[in-house]
Amino acid sequence: MAIRYGFRRLGAGDGDDDFDADELLALLADDYMESGDLDDAMDRLLREGFTTKDGERIEGLRELLERTREQRRALEQQADPEGELQRYRDWLDLIEHTENAALEDLLAEAAASGDERRQEVTEELVNQRKLQQDLMSDSLVERLGNFRNYDFVSSEAREEFEQLLGELERDIVSTYFEQSKEFFGRPDPEELARMRDMMDALSTMIEQDRAGEPLDPSFEQFMERFGEYFPGAESLEDVIAQMAERAAAAEAMFNSLSAEQQAELRGLFNDVMSNMELNFSMNRLVSNLRMATPDIDWQRANRLRGQNGGRFADAASVAQQLGELKDIEDFLGKANAAQALPEVDVEAIRRNLGDDAAKHVEKLQRALKGLKDRGYIDRDGQRTTLSAKGVRQIGQQALKDLFGQLRNSPTLGAHPTASVSRGGDREETSKPWEPGEALSLNLSKTLRNAVFRQGPGTPITLHPDDFEVEEYESTKRSATVFAIDLSLSMAMRGNLVPAKKMVLALTQLIRSKYPRDFVAVVGFGEIAAELKIEDIPALTIDYAYGTNLQHALAMARHLMRNERGERQVVVVTDGEPTAHLTASGEPFFSWPPVPETLQKTMAEVLRCTKAGITINTFALDIERSQFPFVEQIARVNGGRLFYTDVDELGTYVLDDFVRHRRAG
Repeated sequence: MAIRYGFRRLGAGDGDDDFDADELLALLADDYMESGDLDDAMDRLLREGFTTKDGERIEGLRELLERTREQRRALEQQADPEGELQRYRDWLDLIEHTENAALEDLLAEAAASGDERRQEVTEELVNQRKLQQDLMSDSLVERLGNFRNYDFVSSEAREEFEQLLGELERDIVSTYFEQSKEFFGRPDPEELARMRDMMDALSTMIEQDRAGEPLDPSFEQFMERFGEYFPGAESLEDVIAQMAERAAAAEAMFNSLSAEQQAELRGLFNDVMSNMELNFSMNRLVSNLRMATPDIDWQRANRLRGQNGGRFADAASVAQQLGELKDIEDFLGKANAAQALPEVDVEAIRRNLGDDAAKHVEKLQRALKGLKDRGYIDRDGQRTTLSAKGVRQIGQQALKDLFGQLRNSPTLGAHPTASVSRGGDREETSKPWEPGEALSLNLSKTLRNAVFRQGPGTPITLHPDDFEVEEYESTKRSATVFAIDLSLSMAMRGNLVPAKKMVLALTQLIRSKYPRDFVAVVGFGEIAAELKIEDIPALTIDYAYGTNLQHALAMARHLMRNERGERQVVVVTDGEPTAHLTASGEPFFSWPPVPETLQKTMAEVLRCTKAGITINTFALDIERSQFPFVEQIARVNGGRLFYTDVDELGTYVLDDFVRHRRAG
């Protein structure tokens, strides 16, 4: 994999050990060539995860999905709005107990004084207060109202009730305004008036925006007055999003309760908001937010199963986080995750699943973007396809892999490697060195590449990716047709993908190193057809029976009819001929093969031989005793015959091609 380096300013993502688009394409290649569907291959790769060439494990979407579900289950155990309602009930009971204890103390003091008039007045006061308590409703909301109108005897109980109201008011306000500045004690009238003005101004702006009218106040004026409520907001849309997400989280908290509990909690919120004179402004704002954000699910509910109470604002925060987790879970569970990946909210993943998960998603996003930016993929409606450049890149990678295998092979490594033809004139151009080429270095450009890669300073360390070699005009031309068996057995035996990789590698070699050569590809099953090289990665096999080598050889001979120089057909097959074309041009299939099929195929072999076309055959996974026909082809035509398994196909074809192309 060739990676070019240059100097630029640091930007987002710099310093990460990234894998690039070339590596991602290499990881996709085998699956894509197996299935023929790039979207499916991308989804499978992203879902299962993978390990980069540097040994880094990139979590798959399946792993992230399970982590999301675990986080959701853990969060559901943290929030308990019903427990918080009970806490306020218990708190009122404690306040009432404190008040009653003070009343009893008052009676005892009056009795101890011996003053009958004092005792009479005290008993009347105590009876009045206890009657008020007896008439209080069991409803939390009504009981709060009763205590607001209650004249406490106990200063401790009064202070405790004021503390309860202050905490409740702060809790309810922060349920909707998580980012609002903290109140000290109970919110004062001035602050409440300012909050009411903010809600009314925001509602007015939303209504004006919906009607297409100029904003008054303008967004800038609004933020100048109320910006501390909306940190980070840069537009009206940002403000609406912040408020709507929080308000929807509050709704989700309500919806998580039973109908009876929900009614009690809504009543509590309305009562407190009304007491602070915020209820009208809040209801107006929430109504406008609902209309402004139709994409938000305002009806969602969560399973909040905590057991320890907790502030309503905390429950809303949990509900908001659960909403984000639900969105992440929906994305991770999509069948087309690769297409949706560029739109996923990375910061939401960071907040909920941590930095590592976010970094993995960011790396995937950059790599997928790189596939498009580098021109490796195209979008055709709802379908992703490999571009011609992407096909060439897969071929180049396959070629490098084959040369690597060739160098490491104990049997093939002894063969001579390719060298640059010097018979022609030296061109005024150079190009990056490719594996298999002799080093006729353009020294100045090679050193320039090394400096760009490692930066200034000495010593300069050369890397193979730095090499630039001189280009020479080739003095000879050759013509090659790759004839690939597309019978059903090739797919069933797992031979098709290695055959396609071999073809892509060799066509890339011919096009880059021998640009004057002719190269074509013919696929043959029941019939033969010329294949565009750009279509080979996505090529799949139809469920049609037959190995029509006769038609394939006839088509190869026709394609090379006007070509000069050495001409050859490279046949890759895993079986003997079982089909031929009849006199009417219709395909005929038979297993076992009938004599007519073998005769017509051999007749085409003779035509190729008379035309000076060499047939080199690579027989896959076949014992010699089971496949004598390919040996007859070699004897009649004089071409070479290789019995090889699929793992060595590419290296055998490459080695044979390079050696004989050089010798020629």
